[in-house]
Amino acid sequence: MPITQGQFRAALLDPDRSVPVGVIDGRGAHPGRRFDVYRNNVVVSLVEAMKLAFPHVRGLLGAQNFDTLVPAFVRAHPPGSPLMMHYGAEFPAFLGALEPLAHLRYLPDVARLDLAIRASYHAADTAPFDATVLQQSAAALDGLALYLAPSTLLIRSRWPLYDLWRRANDPQAPKPRAQGQAVLVTRPEFDPIVHLLPTGAATWLAALETQPLGSAVEAATAAAPNFDLAASLTLALHARAFRAPEKEAQ
Repeated sequence: MPITQGQFRAALLDPDRSVPVGVIDGRGAHPGRRFDVYRNNVVVSLVEAMKLAFPHVRGLLGAQNFDTLVPAFVRAHPPGSPLMMHYGAEFPAFLGALEPLAHLRYLPDVARLDLAIRASYHAADTAPFDATVLQQSAAALDGLALYLAPSTLLIRSRWPLYDLWRRANDPQAPKPRAQGQAVLVTRPEFDPIVHLLPTGAATWLAALETQPLGSAVEAATAAAPNFDLAASLTLALHARAFRAPEKEAQ
């Protein structure tokens, strides 16, 4: 019976499995050690992809620790798509389930941030937002719809995520504060940028996806009475978090 794709993949990712029956080399012979070499190359290439995909997790965990645990992940979670920009979506949950990392409970959120940065980088381009639409009366602004760009992503964390991101980039950065933080990822030009959001801004931006400006401000103020619309709007505009309405982009 011919080998199935599932059997081949299982053998390819498990070094303890023997070469599947039916696998032959280009001369029609048993592949022998060639299969082991190929198997190792596949795992090594996936590990390298994970290093590129999760630089901040690696920076906080340490290169040696990261490189030690990632082979277990790639064997348990082979790519489900030929597009490697999607690979690693299960990594936050994988990190959260590892008992040896229980004392680093912030790592799954850092992995989510790495995923968001990559998603922002690959997001579709859209027409830029025209800020002159904000030059309207207060009543008109209440009903104004603002649209987040595809490259704009929000992450709310119970951990000091922005401080951890800075520490991963610079070990000399200030020690992370003992507080939860929300971050905004945008792509104003070519590369994504991470921003620390002021209090209530994440609620406001999330509400804008389904509500007009006035209702979104009410939602943010209800969640955080000290919500500062002017500061949040200034940050969003500077970060180019919004896109033009589709009818204007056509």
